[in-house]
Amino acid sequence: VEMASVRVELNTITYGAAVSACGKGGQWDQALSLLVEMASAHVEMNTITYSSAVSACAKGGQWDQALRLLVEMASAHVE
Repeated sequence: VEMASVRVELNTITYGAAVSACGKGGQWDQALSLLVEMASAHVEMNTITYSSAVSACAKGGQWDQALRLLVEMASAHVE
């Protein structure tokens, strides 16, 4: 489900909540899709968003994706 189709304000907080929910639901791939959607919508990613996505990947055993996100986070200077 794309966030834009659900009449909520698209911002860092709503995306972060959705990424976190994906992690809790074991849907690491959907969490990564939301990060791509955030970038396309020019919504700023913060530490919480990245951490939630890293956690989702880790819970799904996707360590390579989790490490890729950590590198991306560092190169984007997210603190």
